[in-house]
Amino acid sequence: FTGLDKKGGYYRDENPELLAFLDATSLAADRHASQQTAGFRSKSISAPLDGSAGRRARRESLFVSHKLSNDEQSADVVTVKRRVKAAIAELGVGYLDLASVHSPATDRERRSASYRALIELRDAGFVRAVGVCNYGVGPLREIAETIGREDNGYLNLPAINQLELSPFNEHSDAVRYCDANGIAVGCAAWSKLSGANGPEEGWAKLADLAESRGVTKAQLLARWSLQKGYVCVPRSGSTSKVERVAIAQNSYGGVNDLVEDVGGSTFSLSEEEMKMLDELDIGYKAGKLGRRDGWGDDDVAGPEWDPTEIV
Repeated sequence: FTGLDKKGGYYRDENPELLAFLDATSLAADRHASQQTAGFRSKSISAPLDGSAGRRARRESLFVSHKLSNDEQSADVVTVKRRVKAAIAELGVGYLDLASVHSPATDRERRSASYRALIELRDAGFVRAVGVCNYGVGPLREIAETIGREDNGYLNLPAINQLELSPFNEHSDAVRYCDANGIAVGCAAWSKLSGANGPEEGWAKLADLAESRGVTKAQLLARWSLQKGYVCVPRSGSTSKVERVAIAQNSYGGVNDLVEDVGGSTFSLSEEEMKMLDELDIGYKAGKLGRRDGWGDDDVAGPEWDPTEIV
């Protein structure tokens, strides 16, 4: 895999697109590398290009996450542990900084066993933190009522719950549950919001606000998520140099580098602007957006379907 080291260089990977992206955006990119099971698969981390850093220093400068796909989930804890260990061996990293159950769209038995396997891997040192993705209140309570509850508290609750959060669907119930139980909330990219299946009227209002502030719509959304306290995961690759530069500019680092013309202060949204964006929440479902992120057509039960509503 590939990531930035503490000197601003990058590690070699067999994927030339990712290398080109890091080369074009190294000043603004975060040292974050992600490997998923249902999509792009990287090969391995190898030596820095200049050969200067040791193996341990190289590893500690990366944040490597792994998402356990529906196909990798199993009712057998041992099977899941073997699959995650195989992913660690394939990457050659020794341990994962974060391992997450990518979707609740299997069943209670597989969800529970898979999550328990990740907790056991964490306790054994193979994983540093355990998370979930697309989990609503039902599956989160499922964890708390079984695996999550310990004699001295909720030590085994997820470290993070990554959701498709936007002003058009703030998943308020899930976010409140996470906030109340010490679970960080992450949000993913918003590329489908601007498409044919997106919330046209609300998107136009968001676009008008972005134009009035002299920023891109992506920068506005990244700033919104920052001020909400979410962990934002921007898109990280493109075949277009223009898009690669835009991705860096629209990242957390890029947005925090934006300076207002008046007073030279960092770009931020006012209380009134945040309220206006919050008023765009119409509970826009993943089914309407046509998301196929960790599940197939058979899983999506129409336009009103959303993975956070699985119980």
